[in-house]
Amino acid sequence: MFEKLRLTENGQLKRSALILFGIDPGKFYPNTFVKIGRFGNDDADLKFQETEEGNLIVLLQSVLNQLNYKFLTRPIEFEGMHRIEKGEYPVAAIREMLLNALVHRNYMGAPIQIRVYDDKISIWNEGSLPDGLTLDALKRSHSSRPRNPIIADVCFKGGYIDAWGRGTIKIIDTCKLAGLPEPEMKELDGGFSITLFKDNVSAEQLAKLGINERQVKAVLFVKENGRITNKQYQEIFGVARMTATRDLTELVGKGILKSSDAKGAGSYYGL
Repeated sequence: MFEKLRLTENGQLKRSALILFGIDPGKFYPNTFVKIGRFGNDDADLKFQETEEGNLIVLLQSVLNQLNYKFLTRPIEFEGMHRIEKGEYPVAAIREMLLNALVHRNYMGAPIQIRVYDDKISIWNEGSLPDGLTLDALKRSHSSRPRNPIIADVCFKGGYIDAWGRGTIKIIDTCKLAGLPEPEMKELDGGFSITLFKDNVSAEQLAKLGINERQVKAVLFVKENGRITNKQYQEIFGVARMTATRDLTELVGKGILKSSDAKGAGSYYGL
């Protein structure tokens, strides 16, 4: 089997075979493990951490299990008599992010690092994008250019990836279907990072929409209180009615707030 998968050379196992199927790949490549940290609002607030070790196939499942049982909450809802557990993030997106990191990382560099925050989760792997492949290209169809072609080929043949360069597109589309913000992808500290955000209506996400500070605070007010009126907007921010109307109308135009059907004194704005 290993010969058919091009995992041997001159009767000897290649490094790829150890990374994919080895019992203890860390014995030969110390940084093959995955670090997972649970943080508060920022990197200074580390609450706890875990390390997962093993080959690529083992890590794919063990890391997902660790995230599921210890790092991510599972809100419970009921539909009639049926109990439904919903994850904070789409499982398919997390799995694709982890696969991307395991397949494309630089195995001679630092370990994969997963950071779980109150409002987001990020996965970083060492190894920058191939020359000619841009961050914008990852948001559309692009050629598959794996850093580790043998590892990628084995994962393709095993049905883990499709080898068409669609991984990042699948992550974006899955988040969109779940009503989450578009993931953030960037080259960082000699590697590649992708971040999923839990909430469309957070200060961090709102700041990306080109609205002013008053409008950000107004949306957060609505998030906490359910609604805001034109008069409340004037009183909270000390602005004239015309300014309040312009700000609120812009928020409606951007699809951030919705205007109630009521007119006059009974009108209000909500999410």
